[in-house]
Amino acid sequence: MFVLSSWLCGLAPNLPVLLIARVLQGAVAGPLIPLSQVILLDSYPKEKVSMALSLWAMTATVGPIAGPALGGWITDSYSWSWIFYINIPVGLFAAAVTWIIYRKSESKTRQAPIDVVGLFLLVSWVASLQIMLDKGCDLDWFSSSVIVVLAIIAVIAFAFFVVWELTKEDPVVDLRLFAGCNFFGGTVAISVAYGVFFGNLVLLPQWMQQYLNYRSVDAGLVTAPLGIFAVMLAPVMGKVLPHSDARIIATMAFVGFAFVFWLRSKYVIEIDTWHFVLPMLLQGIPMAMFFVPLTAIVLSGLPPSKIPAAAGL
Repeated sequence: MFVLSSWLCGLAPNLPVLLIARVLQGAVAGPLIPLSQVILLDSYPKEKVSMALSLWAMTATVGPIAGPALGGWITDSYSWSWIFYINIPVGLFAAAVTWIIYRKSESKTRQAPIDVVGLFLLVSWVASLQIMLDKGCDLDWFSSSVIVVLAIIAVIAFAFFVVWELTKEDPVVDLRLFAGCNFFGGTVAISVAYGVFFGNLVLLPQWMQQYLNYRSVDAGLVTAPLGIFAVMLAPVMGKVLPHSDARIIATMAFVGFAFVFWLRSKYVIEIDTWHFVLPMLLQGIPMAMFFVPLTAIVLSGLPPSKIPAAAGL
């Protein structure tokens, strides 16, 4: 389905069709991350879980690192549609390998009822909030009736969503997991870390292209050093974590993020390329240090039956 939706994105003749195809792509891509983690955790013995998660983190980092550089080169050299077409051979290869490895695997299945109301409320408040944030600047925020209506829908749908999910026997999102201190703290920390990571990865290339006249491919190449330490140190974390305090490692990662962003606070229009590259290179260190410890914290103490829901959240 991800391959099919990527193909539809590349074929899109106009923006509305592209947006519809992107919604489909997001819907089918969403389960890939938690599913891959659950399968991984189920495939390795408990003593090797840290190494398994480290390898997962290493490969998961490659996409956001290679994406801007490869996407910039494709856009400059060919056409924007090829940033979607390139997913087709990769996706088919991944599907084939997964099927070959796991086609004979057996796992317990349970037919749970679909929480239609919870899913509708979830889509309503998330979509309203996202559109509000996307269009807020263009429509001058709350001076626009459209933004006001979207904000009201988001708040009301979210309130109903929380109440419904906490009282539903088979909720689409198991909010009861947040009652656990480890899960709550770890999930918040992972959300902040990913916000730092992806926010930086989106904003810097745009700034370089719009204000510093970088080409797409050059802006992508400047962000690429982020992956050097992230990939190199991920297996090391798998070895170190079982003998360390995950809270200390995660805290050190956030200190590293803070230092990198302090360096970026000095940016001016006249900045040279090296001052872009150095913080990118250093940011790879906390990138390698945050995901595996925080995932270990989030999943610690949860029964196996709760792992899929926890990974999804």
